[in-house]
Amino acid sequence: MPGTAGEVEPFDAIVKLSIKAMPGARTAETLGAEREGSGVVIDASGLILTIGYLILEAGSILVVAGDGRVFPASVIGYDHATGFGLVRTAPGIASRPLALGDASTVRELTTVMVAAHPAAGGVSHACVVSRRRFTGWWEYMIENAIFTAPPRHEHSGAALVDAAGRLAGVASLWVSDALDLGVAFPGNMFVPVNLLTPQLDDLIARGRGRGPARPWLGLYSEAVEGHVVVTRVLPGAPAHKAGVRRGDVILGVGGQSIGGQSEFYRALWASGEAGATIMLHVLRDRIVRRVVVHSADRMDYLRPWVSSSSKRDS
Repeated sequence: MPGTAGEVEPFDAIVKLSIKAMPGARTAETLGAEREGSGVVIDASGLILTIGYLILEAGSILVVAGDGRVFPASVIGYDHATGFGLVRTAPGIASRPLALGDASTVRELTTVMVAAHPAAGGVSHACVVSRRRFTGWWEYMIENAIFTAPPRHEHSGAALVDAAGRLAGVASLWVSDALDLGVAFPGNMFVPVNLLTPQLDDLIARGRGRGPARPWLGLYSEAVEGHVVVTRVLPGAPAHKAGVRRGDVILGVGGQSIGGQSEFYRALWASGEAGATIMLHVLRDRIVRRVVVHSADRMDYLRPWVSSSSKRDS
């Protein structure tokens, strides 16, 4: 039978994050120069898990505890593949850090708790309406994402708490198609915490996930009638330098035909590590063209943040 979220109240572990991007941040245009969201204290040392886009190119971070105390924090790590971010603040900010759970136990029709900081709506209940792959327009894809309803509008970094009072996921997005049935059904997408577990030690020690970085092109795309259409090319990114344009239809990667974003990302990431040369076949003005893109590590494109982890890894 579907489980139900218990009466656990993880208020002590849920904190508010207030972030100011550093001057000249490339992400300021899309994410804003000032950002707010929630974070989850996951250990006694002051380690806070959140959704990573909040802390990209952070110049300063303030953490507001549930009792109103304010602490500075620094970036510890960010993993582009999963979207998780870690910051650290003063030890003891929470008397009851939230333990990591097992997202595989959070099945469809399970009732869960969504916990944000009080100014973002606090705690409410939701229902898991779907578990499926999520494909984003920013070269991002994860398996077994958790979709819940009803939606929370101030969701960024909110905790998904299971029936045992453990952390099962972190909120990333408001979505219009939580059921993926081709009809409007708004909800939220959560990144399952199981994607963090194998990366956690490396994120703390190195500031990034395990293994080599994936090749990154720096383009946004969307699926249109089974085709991958470029909707934006980031200035100065590898795709921009190679001449990829908005409106290009990506037909193939390295001679392999693709039929959607999932196939596009799989073919791209199978091409090697960041820095690999990627051959795109694009349709433009009714002509199929070959475009050679020298991929990069996305983190090299962003402004470096000030953190002890990034300094150690440099």
